[in-house]
Amino acid sequence: MASNDQMHDAVASIESPLLLGRTLGELGLVKSVAKTITGKVKVELLAPVPNPPEALNDRLQAALKPFAREAEIAVDVMDDAAQIAWMNERKDAAGPPMGEPGSATRVIAVSSGKGGVGKSSVSTNLAVALNRSGKKVGIVDGDIWGFSIPAMLGIEDPPQMVAESIIPPAAHGVKVMSMDYFVSDDKAVIWRGPMLHKAIEQFLKDVFWDNLDFLIVDMPPGTGDIAISMAQFLPRAQVLLVTTPQPTAQRVARRAALMAAEVDQTVIGVVENMSWFTADDGQRYELFGSGGGEALAAELGVDLMARVPLLPAMGRGADGGQPVILAAPGSDATEAFDTLALAVIEKRPRVRTNPALVIK
Repeated sequence: MASNDQMHDAVASIESPLLLGRTLGELGLVKSVAKTITGKVKVELLAPVPNPPEALNDRLQAALKPFAREAEIAVDVMDDAAQIAWMNERKDAAGPPMGEPGSATRVIAVSSGKGGVGKSSVSTNLAVALNRSGKKVGIVDGDIWGFSIPAMLGIEDPPQMVAESIIPPAAHGVKVMSMDYFVSDDKAVIWRGPMLHKAIEQFLKDVFWDNLDFLIVDMPPGTGDIAISMAQFLPRAQVLLVTTPQPTAQRVARRAALMAAEVDQTVIGVVENMSWFTADDGQRYELFGSGGGEALAAELGVDLMARVPLLPAMGRGADGGQPVILAAPGSDATEAFDTLALAVIEKRPRVRTNPALVIK
């Protein structure tokens, strides 16, 4: 017969649906677990927010199935004071906030000089690949006007508020913050400098990211207000440039590198997207020319970290909320993102910044 301690351990080991990667026991959310005289298991939990997700009930029932056919679950929602105390404990355990001295989070700004090169797709699949390699990863959807990351990952749940901290939703092991959560489909974001600056500040400072290994920032095209704000809040960000094989795209992407140099950020590499298309006969076709990524990397003196093929299944997967690892497992694109993730991991940030980056 199972002991109460065994049942308690089973419940405590369940991953919290609120904080990805943290267990209920680790978060101090298990009040008691005991078997009643009727043979049911009674579980009493604490919850920082009302109406815990249905996923929590499913996980509890599955964890306790070896001990009883049914579990009775009672949830006690924290009051305001308890929420504040609980959230402060989480923040203290997570260490310095994003962008501040001592933060262990590496920030990767995925940038380009123009739209249409697949930055959001690269950001999404890089984040998933980094998570598959064992890293804790989040994404800021920095394209305030053209947000798309939640849809690409199939995220439908909104963020949660706990004691004035925003808890981002997650999918496929990746936490995501985006303007998509706050704007209805029939509205447009018509903002200028100060409001954009405030939105980015909230995404970085008011969101509880919980000690990520990597924060991927899907940057908007160009070098405008948002890029400047990002540089201010995240001065040690590493920049990953996305281009296509076309020489024109390569020349435009160079402007994002010039921006990085101006604000003393480091360009760590180049990703060439839509490099080729493989037809049914196995023949590769370079539909958008060739050499753009290699030329840009050589001009900047950095590595061409990956060449990602044009893959119809990858586009369909993005429309359906599936990263390429699910939409096209074992494909050239999946291998490209695994290669890219390893290359990014190896590019450790500089100890001190060096404003003498020279671009030919």
